[in-house]
Amino acid sequence: MAHKQDIQADTEEKTSVGKELFQWVLVIIGAVILAFLIDTFVIVNAQIPSGSMENTIMTGDRVFGNRLAYKFSDPKRFDIIIFKYPDDESQLFIKRIIGLPGETVEIHDGNIYINGSDTPLEDVDIKEPMEGSFGPYTVPEGCYFVMGDNRNNSRDSRYWENTFVSEDEILGKAVLRYWPLNEIKLL
Repeated sequence: MAHKQDIQADTEEKTSVGKELFQWVLVIIGAVILAFLIDTFVIVNAQIPSGSMENTIMTGDRVFGNRLAYKFSDPKRFDIIIFKYPDDESQLFIKRIIGLPGETVEIHDGNIYINGSDTPLEDVDIKEPMEGSFGPYTVPEGCYFVMGDNRNNSRDSRYWENTFVSEDEILGKAVLRYWPLNEIKLL
């Protein structure tokens, strides 16, 4: 009788270990699926490869973008976006929106003018005063004219073969710099 109880206890123990192992496998598979879904549909993770967005975002910083930001509203001027580079969609770029669909962007002596205005665009805090004159660029419908915040050292819409970023190339709005940890901030 004692032998029968030992066998039964061993069987229950093996079943218990098997159940627990199975539950852990389910949890790990669930976590992997959840991470995949979040990365595919909710956030975009990007590393900054160059100094084109200094001093807002520095080379080597890592940022999260919100993939859902433009599902119910259009991108706005000065939003920082993560997008597929129009000249090579295998690369991700991050820049600031300057020109909206239908607008004409012109740059004279480092000042940005929208739609022939006499008043320059009230720009964001850029690294240094921009130099040069560019344009005019008439932004097609469904597209955006973008520039880096380090305007004198940014390869952006002013220099690309395919000048504009189309809506379908935008992956998300940059919302959080999370690396380096001592400089976490909302963008």
